[in-house]
Amino acid sequence: MKLGFIGLGKMGRPMAANLLKAGFDLTVHNRSRQVVRDLAALGAHEAHSPQEVAQAAEVILTCLPTPESVEEVYLRQDGLVAVASPGQLLVDHSTVGLSTSRRLAEAAAARGASFLDAPVSGGTAGAQNATLTIMVGGEAEAFQRAMPVFQALGKNIHHIGPSGAGAIVKLVNQLLVCINMAGVVEGMVLGAKAGADPQVVLDVLGSSFGGSAMLSRSVPLFLQRRFDPGTPINLILKDQGIIQQLAEELGVRLLMGGQAQAIFREARALGLGELDMAALVQPLERIAQVEVRGPQG
Repeated sequence: MKLGFIGLGKMGRPMAANLLKAGFDLTVHNRSRQVVRDLAALGAHEAHSPQEVAQAAEVILTCLPTPESVEEVYLRQDGLVAVASPGQLLVDHSTVGLSTSRRLAEAAAARGASFLDAPVSGGTAGAQNATLTIMVGGEAEAFQRAMPVFQALGKNIHHIGPSGAGAIVKLVNQLLVCINMAGVVEGMVLGAKAGADPQVVLDVLGSSFGGSAMLSRSVPLFLQRRFDPGTPINLILKDQGIIQQLAEELGVRLLMGGQAQAIFREARALGLGELDMAALVQPLERIAQVEVRGPQG
């Protein structure tokens, strides 16, 4: 099976590398050319445009940073949809809105191609270790065709339903990430200010009802004072904007989501936007005049 991959950022690059490790014939494209050259050194074929990728591949995967970049790659006059051939399979791993995914599916179908919205969760570690959760919307037949590819990228692969279903579940996931992250920050700063050992708090809560994936992921970063951008605050804010738009369209109140969004915006306003979302702890630490850190942090 000949594959193409467009969008080789923090998530896309390790995903593409794992496809090469799995033995796929892979053609790659990215605006920044160094990453393309790096993957070419691992065995990938270089392309200089989405059209070149489309001409070389049966299945094309994209992992792009914003809805605008997704629409540009897919829907511009010389984009993937315009050059798609009958039977070709287009797979988007980006986080976009429901309407975007459905519009891409309709446009691909008009060309005789298939489209899957397949956003992922698991962060850069999951991308590097091929342990991503993949949430897929689209036709069952297209999902089965893509399964060998997905198995090279993740461990938890779910066909959610028709086009847009994957996007919906990813947005719900991101909403809960935001809310949980805000709660983790408040709880850990409260405990530290009261004199509790943050490592002990993490150990106990990890097996308690208060535990969560965000707690397990983020508190070790607090303790080590590591805020390098695995999943930046700005990226989460982008997702929150998409979530808020969908909620307004559907008439759903997001009270907790709105509070979490305000907390993330505060961190961005303080110059933390390019840091990992674990840096959300820093503004509250400043207010409380305490740091959530370990003995070596």
